[in-house]
Amino acid sequence: MTQTLGPVMLDLEGPRLLADERQLLQRPEVGGVILFARNIESARQVRELCDAIRRLRPELLLAIDQEGGRVQRLREGVTRLPAMGRIGRDFATSPEVTLRLCLDAGWLLGMEMAASGLDLTFAPVLDVDSGISSVIGDRSFSSDPDAVAAMAGAFISGLHEAGMAAVGKHFPGHGGVAADSHLEQPVDERPLEALRRHDLIPFSELSSRLDGVMPAHVTYPAFDARPAGFSASWLGLLRESLGFRGTIFSDDLGMAGAAFAGSPGERALAALEAGCDMVLVCNDRAAALEALEACTGRTTRLAARLRYGRARPDLDALEALGRWRRVHARLEAMASL
Repeated sequence: MTQTLGPVMLDLEGPRLLADERQLLQRPEVGGVILFARNIESARQVRELCDAIRRLRPELLLAIDQEGGRVQRLREGVTRLPAMGRIGRDFATSPEVTLRLCLDAGWLLGMEMAASGLDLTFAPVLDVDSGISSVIGDRSFSSDPDAVAAMAGAFISGLHEAGMAAVGKHFPGHGGVAADSHLEQPVDERPLEALRRHDLIPFSELSSRLDGVMPAHVTYPAFDARPAGFSASWLGLLRESLGFRGTIFSDDLGMAGAAFAGSPGERALAALEAGCDMVLVCNDRAAALEALEACTGRTTRLAARLRYGRARPDLDALEALGRWRRVHARLEAMASL
């Protein structure tokens, strides 16, 4: 089952819809909204904001980057999550306990984001921590690709148990470069076979269970001169060799790692033509407007399972669940260490 939407996901200026944003969201090229810290005061306020957006366009995808650790946009009224690398630290000595915690963490995150009105969070991170990338670092579950696959797989099961989609990032792996693609264009010189034996393992093992994938703004010149998110070769490998059937979201086209493709409108079209289904244009309203103009008349077909399709849990009711109380206490304690 699929749904037809506009191909652009954009952001908002503040915690409440402005008059011009109400008009902006009516444009047919808009397919989704992503929330950042400036849009957030509390979980309850996020729920109200999401409800306001849905009154305008109920079909829009509403997303957030909520991983834990450094990347947790929503903090008030939800669990403070540890970085996934903190959870993964115990995998070698206590694999069964750690996998159960990964599953519970995915479930809790999914329940809290659904209760806050969101359809999906861009998680889990499937990058393998090679000790090189500070922008990835402890966002990764582990430096062992098989351990990443195992723990992320359990996390995905938890998200799905909560009714939440899973979006793996950053294909085919951002952990092997020191450069931050927010600020520059990273280049990973390793050959494809080296990537297959290491960074690609989590994506290969989990592709059939992922609802979405976000490619990296990293160039791997031994395979293609274009960054992965603009590469028909990389996205074709994801579809054909790894058998991925879900939705491909570009990373933010406002990042320096996307400058390869030209203007905002050119970046959006290049990413879509390479095989992305939806492009993100964030933190630059002029760039978002240019991307919308470039995408006039375009639509994309996305898997309906990206939308949160169940009755949404109530934020207050979560505290009545014994499982939520147990997992919340465990994760909060780990996050405080």
